[in-house]
Amino acid sequence: MALALLHTSPLHVPVFDALRDEDHPGLELRHLVAPDLLAWARAEGPEAVAPQVTAALERAADGARAVLCTCSTIGEVAERAAARVGVPVVRGDRPMAAAAVTAGPRVAVLATVESTLAPTLALIEDEARRANRPVRARVQVVADAWSRFEAGDVEDCARLVAAAADTVTDADVIVLAQASMASAQRLTSTSVPILSSPRPGLAAAVRAAE
Repeated sequence: MALALLHTSPLHVPVFDALRDEDHPGLELRHLVAPDLLAWARAEGPEAVAPQVTAALERAADGARAVLCTCSTIGEVAERAAARVGVPVVRGDRPMAAAAVTAGPRVAVLATVESTLAPTLALIEDEARRANRPVRARVQVVADAWSRFEAGDVEDCARLVAAAADTVTDADVIVLAQASMASAQRLTSTSVPILSSPRPGLAAAVRAAE
């Protein structure tokens, strides 16, 4: 069984390969990396790249049982394109959002790029409606973290995100909005639960592929 993944950074490939080895040994992952999709979406908005996202998903789906979109900025666009792709399309951050609304009404969202804020907030509100739970989400962009990630300094990006997470006290859960932020979890000291998307997103995509 093959599972395709659509990424907007090549740095996600080893992250998901490692998760596959830990949780789903033997699973074939096919990675399609399209950084131009995120650059365009950041400049023009996610809707501006909807046709290109659909085309990328169609390419990724060739020979695969399902496609996992790991980019939170274009996740909503990817979900809507599923009907045209021919295989299940899983939005990588949806399982994380579903878990967040069950943790309590006070959700703190951390991001490293502003383009992911609106899609992530809309997703959390959607999951809150599905679960019939109240939610009050607030957002914070971690200064300088994205520039470190773009430069390939994943560890320094993680340190900045972890430091921001450790300042959050009045929340029931902290959501790390982007897959690129997941490694910060192991560096935090806050007692507030922290959620990231790669592991639950991959698990959901495996279930969809099966």
